[in-house]
Amino acid sequence: MSKNTGNLWSRVGSFNGAYYHAILRWRWWIIAASVVTVIAAGSGMRFLGFSDNYRVFFSPENPQLQAFEALQNVYTKSDNILLVVAPKNGRVFTRETLTTVKWLTQEAWKLPYSSRVDSITNFQHTTARGDDLVVRDLVPEPGSLSDADLARIQDIALNEPLLRNRLIPPKAHVTGVNVTVVLPEKSLNETPEVMAQARALAAAAKARDPNVEVYLTGVVPMNNAFAEESLRDMTTLVPIMYAVVLAIIFVSVRSVSGTVGALLVILFSIVTALGLTGWLGIRLTPPTASSPTVILTLAIAHSIHILLTMFHSMRQGRDKHAAIVESLRINWQPVFLTSFTTVIGFLSMNFSEVPPFRDLGNIVAIGVTAAWVYSVLFLPAFMAVAPVRLKPARERAWRSMERFGEFVIRRRRALLWGSALVTAGLVAFIPRNDFNDEFVKYFDQSVEFRRHTDFVQDNLSGSYQVHYSLAAGASGGISDPAYLKKLEEFAAWYRAQPNVVHVNALTDTMKRLNKNLHGDDPAWYRLPDSRALSAQYLLLYELSLPFGLDLNDQINVDKSATRVVVTLNNVSTKKLLALEASAEQWLHDNAPPAMFATGTGPALMFSHISARNIRSMIGGNLLALVLVSGVIMLAIRSLRVGLISLLPNLVPAGMAFGLWGLLVGQVGMALSVVTALTFGIVVDDTIHFLSKYLHARRDKGLDPHAAVRYAFATVGMALAVTSLILVAGFLVLTFSAFKLNADMGTMCALTIALALAADYLMLPPLLMKLEEGKK
Repeated sequence: MSKNTGNLWSRVGSFNGAYYHAILRWRWWIIAASVVTVIAAGSGMRFLGFSDNYRVFFSPENPQLQAFEALQNVYTKSDNILLVVAPKNGRVFTRETLTTVKWLTQEAWKLPYSSRVDSITNFQHTTARGDDLVVRDLVPEPGSLSDADLARIQDIALNEPLLRNRLIPPKAHVTGVNVTVVLPEKSLNETPEVMAQARALAAAAKARDPNVEVYLTGVVPMNNAFAEESLRDMTTLVPIMYAVVLAIIFVSVRSVSGTVGALLVILFSIVTALGLTGWLGIRLTPPTASSPTVILTLAIAHSIHILLTMFHSMRQGRDKHAAIVESLRINWQPVFLTSFTTVIGFLSMNFSEVPPFRDLGNIVAIGVTAAWVYSVLFLPAFMAVAPVRLKPARERAWRSMERFGEFVIRRRRALLWGSALVTAGLVAFIPRNDFNDEFVKYFDQSVEFRRHTDFVQDNLSGSYQVHYSLAAGASGGISDPAYLKKLEEFAAWYRAQPNVVHVNALTDTMKRLNKNLHGDDPAWYRLPDSRALSAQYLLLYELSLPFGLDLNDQINVDKSATRVVVTLNNVSTKKLLALEASAEQWLHDNAPPAMFATGTGPALMFSHISARNIRSMIGGNLLALVLVSGVIMLAIRSLRVGLISLLPNLVPAGMAFGLWGLLVGQVGMALSVVTALTFGIVVDDTIHFLSKYLHARRDKGLDPHAAVRYAFATVGMALAVTSLILVAGFLVLTFSAFKLNADMGTMCALTIALALAADYLMLPPLLMKLEEGKK
């Protein structure tokens, strides 16, 4: 196998010799073709759009998404905007504040796509008048209310289960106006349109009544925050990263033309990737919005290797064209291999359960491929025509790397055992990590949605909801006293659980109607005793409700099932999953089989996604490991050295997760793809180091110690520079207000830094230990 592989690479080398000189001969044509390619591919950017729906994080096969959509197909959709009115005097039940709430309720009906508006002012309060049931707004005309009326309304609202801790807290210092929105989902402008008018409505309410503040939260503001933060990341992080990269490149290569060439490679790669993304119809999301920064970070590595080797050759006396040929001869194979392994790593993200991470992997794979093409074609052609002036001071860095190599050789045994102990110590902390995906905390405090949601959580009600559709087993069965009794017991069980702030169930309405139709006698505030009576109460009540405030959000069409909505404080993934499992167990043990249901809703969907994503990524990680390992072994033509190289490529992710467990302890959806995302990157340094080490061993006949010294001298500085750029690039993502991107950037930067340490301090001692005495 070794002989055949050697012949293969010999033939590739012969081809490459002609290719190197062809680039110089056809340099102007290559530059022109590169520009035309960029323009053609980049024209697809006009088709790019931002997806503003949290459902993009879930594949169509996701069982939690399927359950939630099935529930929303039966009942009205629960996508909403909650406007929370907070009077500065801390008193909701005043004429002025109630007038504002009444006006806000009426105006909210005018928001685009609104289908229902609920508030304390239009709550359909029921009373008895003789044998009649009277249904009317709880607050008809706020301005004309007496003090006694205000006290009576406050008492009713604070004792009404459907309002307390849902639209009014016990302290009555804030109140909510909940707008249910049904988006047709035919245009990407729907959510921004609704949010723009909702913000305008909130501003108008504050202008009418300076005594109040208005906060916006809910599903629609959350979706809008996803789109806004995606756009903000692309317009702020990419320029920051360009500035960082520009500084690092110039300091590294000390050449204006080299810096310009490298920046053009980056720009061409990003434009090509985003343009092809538009042509492919992929919508941008918060994770994929980070793709330009990731591509920028990865694209520069190839240019740095080619430029540093070229300038090093020129300082050794070669002319510019000869230096370009020498740089391509040395770097073509490792640059190709590192590009190939990086693409494998990112394509393995297609195993992810989360579609935006699949898209991120594909977009970056396109960008890395484009970067390789532009690096080995456009960059040499550009440098061939650009003026190059070099400063000799740069050679001091190469000599410092040689001294560092001497240190590694001299302390190889201590470094080998020390790195093994540090690795074992950090990996031991991996079990400290817990899964936690609280979607509200996907955004930091700089985001309006997060600040407003935190205020609502602290003052009114929770943001997390669990939905159940509990079947009665037959048409009209929801009027059965036995069904209602079990429904009441289930609601009571949930209300007794920690972190539960509100349970919305039909039984509260049925008990109030039973009291009303018995002369408002409090002794009758209980469930009706007969099915016929329950059905009559329900029919009478539905016929009395105004348009838009019916019971379609609670009862299905044939009255065979009802919806129960449980509202919770912002709880951790572990607590939410444990609570839902306990609820399922309660239904299994106490309710008839027809009534059994699993909880669903966005909170549960996000709570399940991390564990599901990690399970789905296992296959991707294993496939990437096998393919990348095979590529390395094939390229270096050594099974033994290939196996040695796996260790410094596998341990960095383990060390990073261990350190994360020690310092943070929570792993979310973004971190579940870090291993696949970084594996193809961290192997790049190993390939470059091994290629120089084996070149010294095979072509120069050096012993392991001298080969390590040669590798440090020729590629050590390039590894440091490219790793610094990679770390800096991913650290820029930590400035993202979107926590998934920030956490992913932090973990990737940490993994890459640890990988460089492993390639410097673990790989060379391993090679010297296992190859000692071998020719």
